[in-house]
Order: sequence, then C-alpha cells, then structure tokens
Amino acid sequence: MPSKQPPLWRRAVAELLGTCLLVAIVVGSGIAAQQLSPNDVGLQLLQNSTATVLGLTVLILVFGPVSGAHFNPVVSLVDWVLGRRNGAGLALAELGTYVAAQTVGAVSGSVLANAMFEVGTSISVKDRATTGHVLGEVVATSGLILLIFALAATKRGVLAAPAVGAYIGAAYWFTSSTSFANPAVTVGRIFSDTFAGIAPASVPGFVVAQVVGAAVGLGLLLILFPAAANAADDVVLPHPSGTAGP
Repeated sequence: MPSKQPPLWRRAVAELLGTCLLVAIVVGSGIAAQQLSPNDVGLQLLQNSTATVLGLTVLILVFGPVSGAHFNPVVSLVDWVLGRRNGAGLALAELGTYVAAQTVGAVSGSVLANAMFEVGTSISVKDRATTGHVLGEVVATSGLILLIFALAATKRGVLAAPAVGAYIGAAYWFTSSTSFANPAVTVGRIFSDTFAGIAPASVPGFVVAQVVGAAVGLGLLLILFPAAANAADDVVLPHPSGTAGP
C-alpha cells in the first residue's frame, strides 16, 4: 500500500527550502572559492564540489522524510512517470507543485548567496553551451536518475543522502559540464554572475540535455530493475506510514 505522505503544502515548502539552500550552497561556495583562490580554478572547483557534496547530503537527510528531497524537476518527472503504472509516486498536480517550488527555490538560493557575499544579483555571462557540456549533462543526469531510483527499487533509500552526494561530487569532476543535472538549479544559477553561474543562452541546451538524460536513466532503470515503479513513493528517502501527519 502507498505510505502516508505529509500534505502537499508541507512537501512544497520542503522542496522550496531544500532547493533554495542547495543553490545557495553551490553558488555561495563558488563565490567563496573564487575569493579565496582567485588564481587557481582547479582549487576553486575542489572547494565548490566539496561544499556541495556535504551540503547536499545534509539537505537530503533533513528534507527527505517530508518531501522525498527531490530538489530537481527531472527526478520529480521520472517519479510521476514511474508511478503511472500502479498509482504510486507523484500525481500530476503534485508534479506541477514540486517543479514550481523547486524553480522558485533555486532562484531564491542564488539571490540569497549573492546577498550573503554582497556581490549583487546580476545575470551571468558565463557561456557553457558547447557540445561537450551538453553531452556531459546527459551523462550526469542519466547516472543520477539511475542511482536514485535503483536505490528505491532495491529498498536502499536510506543510502540516498551519502550516495547522491558522492555521485554529484564525482560528477563535478568527470563531466565536462560540472554536473548541473537539474533544470531548476540551472535556471537558478542564471542569477549569479560568479564562478557557478550560467548564461541564459546556455540554459535551453542544458535543460534539454537533462531531460534527455532523465529519459536515458529511466530506460536503463527499467531494463535493470523492472519493478522500480513499485518504489515510486520512496524517492528519494522512504516515507514510513504515519510520518509527519497533516
């Protein structure tokens, strides 16, 4: 039976706050890295990725029991697609609410990070739209989707926080795009012309690549774990019956 979920408004707040803090961590640590190591881009990336790994792990642990800690429209989209088979996962209205909350949260996170470092909010001019970057986003997103839903399908959702954090940290380095792997985060990073920013012209290519990557990840998931749809309610962390009532 589907597990009892907190009310949608509470889950939306969790998704908004979680995505806001995630982008604040990504952008804020990027600003700090740029200020602390202005002449060493490799060290900047190390500092940025380390903060993201640790911060993302904590955010999943905090918000996972409320909303599933998706923080990512393609994760929510795949959850909805999988759930159509047996009535599990997000409903269409819930999907729309999650995506809206994630996007607002991501933009707010950039504004928050800019304010903390007093750099001002401005549109990024950092162009990332190359073939290699787009391919990197397909790879990063497909791996993320496969990881998250494979953990749920094999009842190892309790490992999601460290596993997802570790994967994103690794993907910072092994993908050419530094693994945005998230349409909401991509949009949010438009609003900071700093180390972690992305120019608006690069965003459509990244988002399309992320959706393609999600489809690839979903296809691999269904090949490797045919019963994955049965675990749609347990993404990213399981929701025990009776958790966080109305």
